[in-house]
Amino acid sequence: MSNDPFQTLKSFKLKGDNLTYFSLQELEKQGHKIKSLPFSIRILLENALRNFDGFSVTKEHIEIILNWKPQASEQDIPFKPARVLMQDFTGVPAVVDLAALRAEVARKGKNADRINPLIPVDLIVDHSVQVDYFGTNYSYKRNMEEEYKRNQERYQFLKWAQQNFNNFSVVPPGMGICHQVNLEYLAQGVVERDGKVFPDTLVGTDSHTPMVNGIGVVGWGVGGIEAEAAILGQPIYFIMPEVVGLKLTGKLPLGSTSTDLVLNIANLLRKHGVVGKFVEVFGPGLDHLSVPDRATIGNMSPEFGCTITYFPIDDKTLDYMRQTNRKEEQVKLVEEYCKINMLWRKDEEEIEYSTVVELDVSTIEPTVAGPKRPQDKILLKDFKNKFIDLLHTSFGRKYVHPDNRELEDSISRWKSEGGNQPVPQPPSARPDTKVEADKNALKTVWITRGQDKFMLSDGSVAIAAITSCTNTSNPFVMVGAGLVARKARELGIDVKPWVKTSLAPGSKVVTDYLEKADLMKDLEALQFHLVGYGCTSCIGNSGPLPPQISKAVDEYDIVVASVLSGNRNFEARVHPQVKMNFLMSPMLVVAYAIAGRVDIDMLNDPISYDKNQQAVYLKDIWPTNDEINEILRNVLSPGDFEKNYGEIFAGNEIWRSLQVPEDKVYQWDANSTYIKEIPIFRNISENPEALQDIKQAKALLVLGDSITTDHISPAGAFSKSSAAGKYLLENGVEEKAFNSYGSRRGNDEVMVRGTFANVRIKNQLAEKEGGYTRYFPSGEEMTVFDAAEKYKEDKTPLIVLAGKEYGSGSSRDWAAKGTFLLGIKCVLAESYERIHRSNLVGMGVLPLQYKEGENAKNLGVSGEESFTILGISEGLEPRKELHVTAENKEGERIEFFAIARLDSNIEIEYYQNGGILQYVLRQFLGK
Repeated sequence: MSNDPFQTLKSFKLKGDNLTYFSLQELEKQGHKIKSLPFSIRILLENALRNFDGFSVTKEHIEIILNWKPQASEQDIPFKPARVLMQDFTGVPAVVDLAALRAEVARKGKNADRINPLIPVDLIVDHSVQVDYFGTNYSYKRNMEEEYKRNQERYQFLKWAQQNFNNFSVVPPGMGICHQVNLEYLAQGVVERDGKVFPDTLVGTDSHTPMVNGIGVVGWGVGGIEAEAAILGQPIYFIMPEVVGLKLTGKLPLGSTSTDLVLNIANLLRKHGVVGKFVEVFGPGLDHLSVPDRATIGNMSPEFGCTITYFPIDDKTLDYMRQTNRKEEQVKLVEEYCKINMLWRKDEEEIEYSTVVELDVSTIEPTVAGPKRPQDKILLKDFKNKFIDLLHTSFGRKYVHPDNRELEDSISRWKSEGGNQPVPQPPSARPDTKVEADKNALKTVWITRGQDKFMLSDGSVAIAAITSCTNTSNPFVMVGAGLVARKARELGIDVKPWVKTSLAPGSKVVTDYLEKADLMKDLEALQFHLVGYGCTSCIGNSGPLPPQISKAVDEYDIVVASVLSGNRNFEARVHPQVKMNFLMSPMLVVAYAIAGRVDIDMLNDPISYDKNQQAVYLKDIWPTNDEINEILRNVLSPGDFEKNYGEIFAGNEIWRSLQVPEDKVYQWDANSTYIKEIPIFRNISENPEALQDIKQAKALLVLGDSITTDHISPAGAFSKSSAAGKYLLENGVEEKAFNSYGSRRGNDEVMVRGTFANVRIKNQLAEKEGGYTRYFPSGEEMTVFDAAEKYKEDKTPLIVLAGKEYGSGSSRDWAAKGTFLLGIKCVLAESYERIHRSNLVGMGVLPLQYKEGENAKNLGVSGEESFTILGISEGLEPRKELHVTAENKEGERIEFFAIARLDSNIEIEYYQNGGILQYVLRQFLGK
């Protein structure tokens, strides 16, 4: 059979080399309307043409993409990415799985060395640094030392993998965030491999992989399970997507930033509805957006709900590639290939989109988002009143601005004059007394720390973090933050003493240009010292609050806030003690750290007072665009990228000195609490068992809407009273050495105990908030894990009932793995976020969806019934309607049909095999 059924293989010469490619222009000549296809669909089409084999990628698949229509399609298409990107939280369990596959292949007497990535894999260690130390010159060094102490075993395992797997590289800790490294270094725009040229594409085990869409690369976040399948040569199958055109006009007005723009787009696209769809950006407004601006938008695709937010390659892309030290031959290859193969941004007016959403960028105003969802936009001018409303509606507090504010200002005045006068405190507000009688009153408490006394109350900023991949890749807002700090310093104002500040850039290039601009000393003067190069606050690695602050928050139930320049602010994610979290630009993060509170009118109220008690306003410290651009012209240099990325794989001395075994098959340590062979492949049968209906199942949890993967599989710290904490204590691990859930993702025993253990999860079957449920045979309330173990002893299958947008948030494979290991056979929800639904299938858990307009409540299902699901064992086909019966103790039945969200025949194969990796392993063993 010809590998080129449409006769599109062509060649072109570049600097004397003859390069082949699959020509979309040839399809246009054949009469196909390629010009009307969105650029992102053209890339999928090229991918299918190039990977055609008549089996996993068929002529029918190519025709489905070739005949893409703006309307929704239920047809399935394949995608084989050019490479895979991983971060360590999701990468470690993926490598554990690969090592476990090798172990099982060896047990079966086959050649284990053949288990290798078939495409390049880059794993970047960026999610393990925690902000234990801040506000000091030694913060970075101490945090790095702590990171290695906590994670040495994991890092040795990754270094073993780097040495023993082909096509696998590791960027050591302390070098940068995976998305920024991807954008600035790994992404090539166009790939030349073995004489073939094709678009650079990828999937990443982090949901913010679409950041690279800003440089014209199609890539999105998948769970570790799907990524592993891609690594092992399996296509990723998904429903042919709709493509929403985002038309931008105008340019950002003075005073607004790309962060304000992206928070408005998040709100706009969530309202429009783009879950599971592609978004492609076009229009004259795009001419005014740099690649870092575009990447800021692409980064937050999961917050919009879409798969990608694609920016076609144009002159600004080439400019950025040169600025970031890509070789000139590579830049020429990108330009030449894209122009001859209809992938260069032009003729936008001929493209048909499923729908078009328009945004006039010139209307963007300063914006924040929160307190617990990225799409909940709040205009800066409305923030104070919105906070007051949220405090009342969410926490029942009667808002009165603290009466002692004047007294607080007087403390600052005394301190500036060198005095330490004792401060009178109302008895009801002293830390050593009980909370006021009125529990609904605004909580206010005075803190004494050494010679300092200050007031903490609802609305105080506890954490101010310039963090995450979203903004630190954008020099404009980072230099802007530095200038805000410089102007504040010049006016003699400082951050408030209760604010935990941090600066965690996405690459070392950031600190290089801040140093060159002489802005690091200004940020450090306001205690925004470097704490590490990695994902800190957004992933829950904020570290502990200072002891006095932590004690006051807990004892007085104070609603403190975080302000961060990241992308995620879900409940309990940033810090379990911080109940309100607001996303904003790095410049505003510095401003709110100075104000110390979120309940001020940032545009009209003073944010502080200088030493002469003169009011200082935001406008007094806000830089002009000209000031920022002048610095950027002087400090940005391709040489910075050459220097930092020239040594990216080297690591520090600790990394280089790590000793690792040379065995091709990993030797598991039975005593390890970090790395453990996952049991799902051990002694696997050569053939899958027949599919079975689910009978007499019990609900383990009944959940509401917007349950995130953070709720299902937390990534932050955990307590000694949790199931995971008890397990570690039983295995000789002291509480101070617990580390985080994310760092222990290589140990299934920890992670299964952490599944559904988020302190904020609300299970309707339990009285207590957190990871608790009711074990129906006894009626006893216990942890989810303990109940699941009892149900396993009873041989009782389990299900989960949920509402809309189940599994939104990060592409966390353990949210599905933990679900499977708890014994849950099925999740029944109103709707799913894309990645988690796919991950459930990839673990052999059935995602079942109520029919339109139905849910547990209107069907009369409480979750206390016994559930039987018929239609699985015979005639299972994509999206088949299954018969569900819910029977209560009295024998009364509720019967309805629900849709099996197995969206393709290959997903049915994965489900029947108990998961995608089991399918791949059986395919390998069969050969």
